[in-house]
Amino acid sequence: MYIGKEPIVGNFQKCDAITVVNGQAAYTLQVSSTNVVPESANHMLVSLNGILQAPTTSFSVSSSTLTFASNLATGDVIDFVILLGAVLNVGTVSDATITNAKLAQDIISGETALASEPADTDEFLVSDAGTLKRIDYSLIKAANTPIFHITDAGQDLSDNTWTKITFDTEVIDTDSAFASSKFTVPSGKDGYYLIGGTHRIENDTGRVLQQFYKNGSAVNAYWETNGTSYASAGQTIILNLSAGDYIEYYAFNAVGNTNGTVEYNFYGFKLI
Repeated sequence: MYIGKEPIVGNFQKCDAITVVNGQAAYTLQVSSTNVVPESANHMLVSLNGILQAPTTSFSVSSSTLTFASNLATGDVIDFVILLGAVLNVGTVSDATITNAKLAQDIISGETALASEPADTDEFLVSDAGTLKRIDYSLIKAANTPIFHITDAGQDLSDNTWTKITFDTEVIDTDSAFASSKFTVPSGKDGYYLIGGTHRIENDTGRVLQQFYKNGSAVNAYWETNGTSYASAGQTIILNLSAGDYIEYYAFNAVGNTNGTVEYNFYGFKLI
């Protein structure tokens, strides 16, 4: 709250040129031909004949009138009059006065365009419940990971029993999540997964069944085919999995096959 005129905060202005009149001490202050009122003599820089004048001693100000302590004479030159405004704080910055060149390079300005996909460690700003935070691109980019594809080409099956398949060859395992012949959902990777697999038994004249197990229990209806010279089974399912859940591949041969060499594929990935 101010008693009297409220300060002009940080509004620095250079007054229009003033022509000296012989024998005159008082002059009107204008900016762009409009009268201006300084805060006080102490908020002014006044140069006369190349010398800065002392406020209140060498000049005073009342409203828009600047008055020197003595009359000026022909030949005197008022070099400039600058109004400082109030210097209590920076106040409100004038429009279009701050450019990119005046900002530090770590200020987000949008001046430079990114012409390729961001790196995983590139950061974005997000509002987390009203608090502005940085987040790595790796945490928000779309990716169907983890992905795994495992094969096996040498395990035979006994008749009439469900057998967990032991896999021996990793084709792809993006998150190192496949071990001990099972896929385990990594931490932070909860969600829906597409899980699939196939196997084939040669020289088979019986029935071949296939099923997925989640955390040790069957989670889908088995798939069955009947063989002539060979038999195969395979299917894909979608499961809602949480960190720590694990999936295994089980196969079953009904009585009547000749236990030929089995070929297996077991695969899956997280859905976006």
